[in-house]
Amino acid sequence: MISGSTPNVPKHVAIIMDGNGRWAKERGLPRTVGHTKGVEAVRRAVELAGDYGIRYLTLFAFSSENWSRPEAEVADLLGLLRRFIRRDLAELHKANVRIKVIGDRENLKGDILPLLLEAEDTTRRNSGLTLIIAFNYGARDELTRATRRLAAMIEAGELASRDITEHQLASQLDTFGIPDPDLIIRTSGEERLSNFLLWQAAYAEFVFLSGYWPDFGREMFDEALRIFAGRNRRFGGLSESTAAVVG
Repeated sequence: MISGSTPNVPKHVAIIMDGNGRWAKERGLPRTVGHTKGVEAVRRAVELAGDYGIRYLTLFAFSSENWSRPEAEVADLLGLLRRFIRRDLAELHKANVRIKVIGDRENLKGDILPLLLEAEDTTRRNSGLTLIIAFNYGARDELTRATRRLAAMIEAGELASRDITEHQLASQLDTFGIPDPDLIIRTSGEERLSNFLLWQAAYAEFVFLSGYWPDFGREMFDEALRIFAGRNRRFGGLSESTAAVVG
């Protein structure tokens, strides 16, 4: 069993939760059932992350491209998000979980944005696991919005173009103040980022699991963490053993 005392437990884990629809299809069930079971997997992932001593958990809940899905499916996904926040917010708050939402908030309609803001505000002083919910999120959109803000600062005379640095750009991203992910997990056997945390994933380790998201639990999380623990993270440099040989 992995725990917070286990060496090499990542500080920040991000997960692309994939396979709800295929999980349901293989069982002859509606896609809505797969999404419902996916929410149950979210609860397990949050609880396990706390048990393992992971400090940050980012979940790709709803991408900016998901709006192109059938209207009924989008409505179902939004309904599940509403129920998750309304049902689980008090329990997450009690567990000292801090919630942060990343993604474009400008065009959100109805009660979704107030619910997300309520979750952030209610838990803002908590000091345990930080749960980052990527909602209406796309990494290219995030980078575009950050670039626009820097351009506006240049136009206003607040910033010179020659003074733009990596830190300056990072400060305009949705994730500013959050460490980059050490480990990115994707379920369902797909092996791509799908416009998720493109900037922040520069030095992340990737683990692709064959199981579908509704089945995610301790066994799959343990597998991903064991794989991560066996990786040699060099961040562009040499490993200690290689450096000794070269030296």
